[in-house]
Amino acid sequence: MAQVLLVEDDATIRVALSRALSERGHAVASAADAMSGLRAALDDRLDLVVLDLGLPDVDGAEMLRMLRAVSSTPVIVATARDTESEIVRLLDRGADDYLVKPFSAGQLDARIRAVLRRAPGPDTEDRAVEVGGLRVDPRSREVSLDGRALTLRPREFDLLLYLATRAGTVVSKRELLAEVWQIPYGGADKTVDVHVAWLRRRLGETAASARYLHTMRGVGVKLVAPEH
Repeated sequence: MAQVLLVEDDATIRVALSRALSERGHAVASAADAMSGLRAALDDRLDLVVLDLGLPDVDGAEMLRMLRAVSSTPVIVATARDTESEIVRLLDRGADDYLVKPFSAGQLDARIRAVLRRAPGPDTEDRAVEVGGLRVDPRSREVSLDGRALTLRPREFDLLLYLATRAGTVVSKRELLAEVWQIPYGGADKTVDVHVAWLRRRLGETAASARYLHTMRGVGVKLVAPEH
């Protein structure tokens, strides 16, 4: 069971999602505006926030920025804004995942479970993975590049770790969705593309001048040590 905060101004949607998530075993609190949501989000028992962007007092993207200044609680953004630039902006501001409206309670529940599943187990004995100058440690969840520490959000870390453990192999988007996001279906989901773009920024590269992350159009993504 997760302690979930739902920040949604539409009363009908708020009640329906709260009921549906409660029926799936979560403990759900809710807020109808950003300021109430921020106060509720400071509860240290909270596991995750589901944040709508169209709030009446403060735009949800701004609330996300304010929340990230004081809390590392995972945030799933619920948005009708489906352009890649907007999604990247939300991820830049600290969102851990996103869902484009309309979506079902089942989809939201799956995303919640996937985000919470990423926490490392206390007994894990996984060793650090090194690819070129990149080092990924699953125990400490730390990443360094050429000896310099990198700060990644949980989902970006999981994606990078999955690719690093399969270095030199092209991994399909379908596999990444199933294994990293725990979503066993394909489709037109931009999730992988957006997170790969975010990782490239962290690694100091671009799609046009890729060093570690290479997109194989129509096939998948490959992580390799750069050629010197």
